[in-house]
Amino acid sequence: MNKSTEKPVVGLSETGLGLDELVRHGARQVIQQAIEAELAALLERFENVKTLHGQRAVVRNGYLPEREVLTAPGPIAVKVPKVRDRSGSGVKFNTSIVPPYVRKSPRVSAALPWLYLKGISTGDTSEALSVLLGDDAKGLSANVVSRLKAQWAEDHAS
Repeated sequence: MNKSTEKPVVGLSETGLGLDELVRHGARQVIQQAIEAELAALLERFENVKTLHGQRAVVRNGYLPEREVLTAPGPIAVKVPKVRDRSGSGVKFNTSIVPPYVRKSPRVSAALPWLYLKGISTGDTSEALSVLLGDDAKGLSANVVSRLKAQWAEDHAS
């Protein structure tokens, strides 16, 4: 009788997550940890700034509304923390990882001109990106690509 001492390995299908979902989940955790580290550095920098009552002047103050950023693995929900400046000096937290108003990662934005230069028409760009990024490539309509094309022309002219 041969007894196997190997433990069964839990596969992705048993946890209910596919490979893409696992990658997105991991990416979200890494992004959140990096943003929290940026915030901790900012709070540490202003640690000695106090109000007249002796309280810390720059403190954490919840989160901005969660937003999705389109990345190569797909859309990732990001929660950016807020800070409150009680001293009135205008200290504000803006993460360099996901700056305000950013909805697409630079890698996805870089793919748009490449697709256009390869001859994919403006109307077909969103379809091509949906093949690459899945159905989550929303927000990249023909109008968005046309607007970006106009910006590229201005940049080229200057």
